[in-house]
Amino acid sequence: MEVAAFYITLSMTVFLQLGVLTIDGAFRIIPSRLQVFEYESVSFQCNGTTGWNVLRKIKTETSTCGLNWGVSTESFCSDKNLYTTDSGEYWCEAAGGERSNSVNITITDGSVILESPVLPVMEGDAVTLSCRNKITPLNLTAGFYKDGRFMESSSTGKMTLEGVSKSDEGLYKCSISGAGESPESWLAVTGETLNGY
Repeated sequence: MEVAAFYITLSMTVFLQLGVLTIDGAFRIIPSRLQVFEYESVSFQCNGTTGWNVLRKIKTETSTCGLNWGVSTESFCSDKNLYTTDSGEYWCEAAGGERSNSVNITITDGSVILESPVLPVMEGDAVTLSCRNKITPLNLTAGFYKDGRFMESSSTGKMTLEGVSKSDEGLYKCSISGAGESPESWLAVTGETLNGY
């Protein structure tokens, strides 16, 4: 119990320091990305659970799927025609107060998004980031940035980070000439499994 308590405390400490929470296997987003074009549809699923709802927090207001937004069925929520004002924190929560970790989703009215992992990636893994243009979905030359600094240009619109470490954590974005740049998304790197075992 002491080890479990320490792990939870450590996770919350990381959240407070980095400004992000990792999500566990109980919460699934379809499509699996943190950035969404305005007017796209997104679905949320509380995996392997019953009696759970999807909640979100926009600025200071918390609301449940199926009440003021989205369509809710058994542990599943879908929301069509998302707007920039739908950007915020999303998670699963049970009536008893149990909850998954949460994830921050950005809805953009721009033409470019960065496709990056929703879940934290394990140290040593290879991670591919993709730059996507809403108007022309074909591979286009894209520039990639970390914490505001240019990293590299790619003619395929993709950049792969080999053998990631904690030093690769940060805010990533991409840009496509003539189309604009994506919002930033946090890439989290962990040495722990998602369940902390």
